[in-house]
Amino acid sequence: MSKNYFCMAGKVAVVTGGGQGIGEAICKRLAGAGAKVGVFDMNAESATRVAKEIDGVALVGDLTKEADLARVFGEIVSKAGPVDVLVNNAGVASRKGRDVPIWESVREDWEFVLGINVTGLVLCCKAVLPGMIERKYGHIVNIASIAGKEGNPKMGPYSASKAAVIALTKSLSKELVGKGDICVNSVAPAVIQTPILDQLDQATINMMLSKIPLGRTGKPDEVAALVHFLSSADCSFTTGFCFDISGGRATY
Repeated sequence: MSKNYFCMAGKVAVVTGGGQGIGEAICKRLAGAGAKVGVFDMNAESATRVAKEIDGVALVGDLTKEADLARVFGEIVSKAGPVDVLVNNAGVASRKGRDVPIWESVREDWEFVLGINVTGLVLCCKAVLPGMIERKYGHIVNIASIAGKEGNPKMGPYSASKAAVIALTKSLSKELVGKGDICVNSVAPAVIQTPILDQLDQATINMMLSKIPLGRTGKPDEVAALVHFLSSADCSFTTGFCFDISGGRATY
């Protein structure tokens, strides 16, 4: 009898920023593999639309607010069960129109981006980790970026935030050693064709594309396929790693 590889049947997953782009593709991929998926997004219409399409649970809230997180994660547990998989996908590239060199940046630029991309991620991890540790099982996948490895000009806050995501992934994975089958990994995409590109000027996009040997943007479904493996029980001996998905831009 052949095995159903990367099967997610019986698992409960929460995907932040699940209402569009990469997050939506991940929600659909995990649901297609059998998981019950909580579609967590600030936009109620987007969360509801995706949840309806995959028979999931729409979760609406601000991941930087602990009161919202307590409500949201309580809701998914009551409707679907304990969270087995957390995909920290939600993120922003910049404050709109604020792609500037560091010496022209202001405090609000940094606080806005790091608040969502780093603090929000940590708070979501804190919301699910006690349960994962108690059950001795869990998978956390953090969506980082090639910018966190190489740094992109005029994207200081974003680059710094994604470097933090990679480092936090490594730190957390080590903290969880000996606490069960809990794996924490990150994924570093290059330019993926999603609405987040609307936050960047065309010159910045062209610069990033010029560095990709395959000569094109990535597709959300391609990122979702990698996240699917990292979310599954088949990923059992890999933790603390950052997986490249950059069309050949990064070879390390």
